[in-house]
Amino acid sequence: MRKTQTGVSLLGLLLVSAVLVAFAIVGMKLVPSYLEFMAVKKVVKAIAEEKGGAATVAEIRHSFALRASVDAIESVSATDLEITKEGGQLVISTHYRKEVPLVGNTGIYIDFAASSK
Repeated sequence: MRKTQTGVSLLGLLLVSAVLVAFAIVGMKLVPSYLEFMAVKKVVKAIAEEKGGAATVAEIRHSFALRASVDAIESVSATDLEITKEGGQLVISTHYRKEVPLVGNTGIYIDFAASSK
C-alpha cells in the first residue's frame, strides 16, 4: 500500500512566496508615510495642549517648524496648518496627500488629515 504524497509543490511555493514578497514590498513602502503621519498628529496635539489659547498664530507655526525639524516631518510645513478656535479651545489641523511610488509609473495616493481635536 503506497500513500500519495501531500503538500505544496515547488510551483505553488514559488507563487505563494511571490505574493508574500509583493505584499511585504508594498508594506515597506507605506509604513514610513504612516509613521510620518503619526508624528504630525503627535506634534499637532502637543502644540495645541502646550499653547492653549494664549499663543499667536506665528508662535504656533514657529513651534511646529521647530518640532517638525526634530521629528523629520517633510510632508507638512508650518504654513500648511489651519489654526482656529472652537469654544475657546485652540484647534490645529492639517490635511495633505502623500504619493508613494511603487513600480514604474504606478503608485498609491494616501490622504491624511490630522487635528488636535
